[in-house]
Amino acid sequence: MSNNSSFHGSWDNYTCPASVGGATFLIVAYSAVTAVGLLGNVGLVFIIGRQKELRNVTNILIANLSCSDILMCVVCLPVTIIYTLMDQWVLGEAMCKVTPFVECVSVTVSVFSLVLIALERHQLILHPTGWSPAASHSYLAVGLTWFVACFISLPFLSYNVLTDDHFQNITMPANPFRDHTICMEKWPSNQHRLAYTTSLLLFQYCLPLLLVLLCYLRIFLRLRRRRDVVERSRKARGAHRINAMLAVIVVVFALCWLPLTVFNTIFDWHSQALPVCQHDVLFSACHLTAMASTCVNPVVYGFLNSNFQRELKTQLQRCHCGLGAPESYESFPLSTVGSEGITKTSTLNRAGSVSAVPLPRAEPSVSTYS
Repeated sequence: MSNNSSFHGSWDNYTCPASVGGATFLIVAYSAVTAVGLLGNVGLVFIIGRQKELRNVTNILIANLSCSDILMCVVCLPVTIIYTLMDQWVLGEAMCKVTPFVECVSVTVSVFSLVLIALERHQLILHPTGWSPAASHSYLAVGLTWFVACFISLPFLSYNVLTDDHFQNITMPANPFRDHTICMEKWPSNQHRLAYTTSLLLFQYCLPLLLVLLCYLRIFLRLRRRRDVVERSRKARGAHRINAMLAVIVVVFALCWLPLTVFNTIFDWHSQALPVCQHDVLFSACHLTAMASTCVNPVVYGFLNSNFQRELKTQLQRCHCGLGAPESYESFPLSTVGSEGITKTSTLNRAGSVSAVPLPRAEPSVSTYS
């Protein structure tokens, strides 16, 4: 899932006509994605960090997801649009190495966080009276996730280099591309590159999402068998709705990254199948779709989670007017709702979101209000 092809260039592209309309669209689209993803995720982290009652296992993992998205918005999106539009690398060797490294780290952290959320939800629903993780465990898991993600991404620091070799052998009376440089991966051998990119495909996309799918399938089957009990509890019905919403978030995340994953796989194994002049267009479309995943959390929790809306409104009132005390809302700890509708712990929050249910690409949990 890492952006392998975004840092490869081809001097053949100079024969392809440039599109002013396409460049304008990319600037507007990337700017919109960056703005929504950055502001939305910063808001989520701010609200979770400000309210001590929200610092439960699920919300800590949700905040971790938002942090990885913020990193993507700050580093990768601006660099990608600059490189795509200029068709050469102008940001120096350090950024050539750091940008793909950061993108790989961010994607890995996001996927692993989704897995942790799904595993926590699986434990709480299928084993409501068994062991449940504490907040200290989630901090440890977050630290381990970032460490593993950095370790997995280290090859990008070693094998991404600046080069102008592709432009030196152009047979033209005057070579206008002699000073052009590109940022690309330069591996010891093609076999090393294929081994690494295929491993990323398996451990950064396919296997994690398969594990998440299995977790939520088991949750769905357990809740379906217990439907008669669940329907007697309003709180349990709310938990069921949250499960469905978080499942949608996982599906959206997987679909957003699917086009770029397919593109990179084709590029790695059969790059000749990609048309020369349409290469950048296809990559930009796939990459933009993948980057849209950074907006999923803010959009879902901004428009579908009334708890988050009211918490945000309360914070804005405090910042701008200093008026309006937070209202009281009835909420329930969704991350601790068991399959039999029994909660293991109870942490009702005032004027804020509640425990969320562990699921991929989730955000501050959702609660219901009477």
